[in-house]
Amino acid sequence: MAQGKIFVGVGGWEFAPWRGRFYPAGLPQKRELEYASARFSAVEVNGTYYGLQKPGSYRHWFDETPDDYVFALKGTRFTTNRRVLAEAKSSIDRFFDSGVLELKHKLGPINWQFMATKVFQPDDFAAFLALLPHEIDGQAIRHAVEVRHASFDTADFVALARQHRVAIVLAGDSEFPSIDAVTADFAYVRIMGTTESEALGYSDQDIAGWAKRARHLSEGGRDVFLFVISGNKASNPDAAMAIRQALG
Repeated sequence: MAQGKIFVGVGGWEFAPWRGRFYPAGLPQKRELEYASARFSAVEVNGTYYGLQKPGSYRHWFDETPDDYVFALKGTRFTTNRRVLAEAKSSIDRFFDSGVLELKHKLGPINWQFMATKVFQPDDFAAFLALLPHEIDGQAIRHAVEVRHASFDTADFVALARQHRVAIVLAGDSEFPSIDAVTADFAYVRIMGTTESEALGYSDQDIAGWAKRARHLSEGGRDVFLFVISGNKASNPDAAMAIRQALG
């Protein structure tokens, strides 16, 4: 059976506790993305959630990373924090007009993350999914939705995501609902259970388990994006590297 590509990484690359632990002591801060991208195959960018980036930033990220590296971007909160999602077209357009496509083939999925207070309203959410572009100027765009309210844990929501070819983010080791359903031609996994008590953030058993889960999700040619996020953030690079090693 064909296997898709498995991309493993962390959230961002600028975090002070990683300096001297993950990053070598004395490494210039401007080289941290270069260093991290040589050890992971992808990164989830959180800054795009809080504000639009400049085209030059995307061009710089593109130039600083290997040709097969991937940037998964958080969609802007000015879209997902709206009371009426059906009215989000203008903010979605602004997000993509801000220079996102400067990442070219390194542009990964867009993770549209919703607050834990956002309740599933089927008609409004369907209208939102219909607004998401799957192609811009000849470039394919992949979308994932990270929903964190229990009202989304229904067959209706899963069917809606599948209809629109949008992945549902699998929240692993988290307080949020873990909706384990394949709804797109890729899978998006965020695992949030690293702890200070484990040398690598996760136990060897857990690392092997998440590597096995990623392999399973990749069956049939499905790409998998797995990010070690939150938890004991200082340990996340260790856990991500261990999962990559377990994957071979």
